[in-house]
Amino acid sequence: MAQAQGLGKRYIKAFFKGFFVAVPVTVTFLDRVACVARVEGASMQPSLNPGGRKASDVVLLNHWSIRNYDVQRGDIVSLV
Repeated sequence: MAQAQGLGKRYIKAFFKGFFVAVPVTVTFLDRVACVARVEGASMQPSLNPGGRKASDVVLLNHWSIRNYDVQRGDIVSLV
C-alpha cells in the first residue's frame, strides 16, 4: 500500500512538472509563431465562408510573417 502511494505521488509530481513546462511553451508559441482562429459571418465572403453558409471556417494565423513584414498583396490580414 505504501508503495502504491509513493507511485501515485511520483506520477502527480511528474504531471505538474510537465504542466509547468508545457503551458509557458504553448502560450509563447501561440503568441509569437501561430494560432488557430475561427472566421464567422459575411465580412470575409467570398474568400471565407462562401455561399453564405452558417458554418464557420478555421484559419491559421501566422504571426511570424508579420514580425518580418513579409506581407504581400492578396494576403488576408487579421487585426484585433
